[in-house]
Amino acid sequence: MDAERDAILAALTPVVDGIAATFGPVCEVVLHDYRNPEKSVTAIAGSVTGRSVGGAMSQIGMRMVARGDEAADELNYVTRTDAGKLVKSSTMLLRDSSGAVFGALCVNVDVSAASEAHALLGALAGIGAAGAEPPVTTFGDDIDSVVDVMLDTHRHQSWALLDRTGRLDLFRSLDERGVFAVRRAIEQVAGRLGISRASAYSYLSQSRKQANNGGHP
Repeated sequence: MDAERDAILAALTPVVDGIAATFGPVCEVVLHDYRNPEKSVTAIAGSVTGRSVGGAMSQIGMRMVARGDEAADELNYVTRTDAGKLVKSSTMLLRDSSGAVFGALCVNVDVSAASEAHALLGALAGIGAAGAEPPVTTFGDDIDSVVDVMLDTHRHQSWALLDRTGRLDLFRSLDERGVFAVRRAIEQVAGRLGISRASAYSYLSQSRKQANNGGHP
């Protein structure tokens, strides 16, 4: 099966360059191999998110991994990078002949200039209300930085102040976002929360058991 997946990735590699060349410098195309989440980028053309071959998957990719074979393509969604770029993206999953998800082809288009022009024209015409602010997504070659950002978004309350239900909810939320698909993530999470690795494993196990029981302890 790995040979088949490798062949699919190899066949798509020239497609990455072709799509990016067609749309020009505002476009970035990334080919991901989810079998190696910490270095999932196997090919890239363009430079919208600043990543390189051997770089890590983003929060979006981690969410796809968490959903496994139940994941679905996500098309035409808008996010904002840490640097402030407004990016319109599509993530198209790669499946082998058994239907198992093992990677993705992602297209990212920097629409910052188009958005600014649209806002200017709207202001000149006296029309148009501000839309909802798109979520910030962390793109980076270092998977630890991506996990850190995801942890930060969940630390609205001190771990010491959370009751058992709150702690299990935290671990379940992180699990649903694919954090624990990354090697060393359990140690990273334990360190950030100030708990032992054994405790982190225990909370993760309990949260998964609870999820499998329909949310009931």
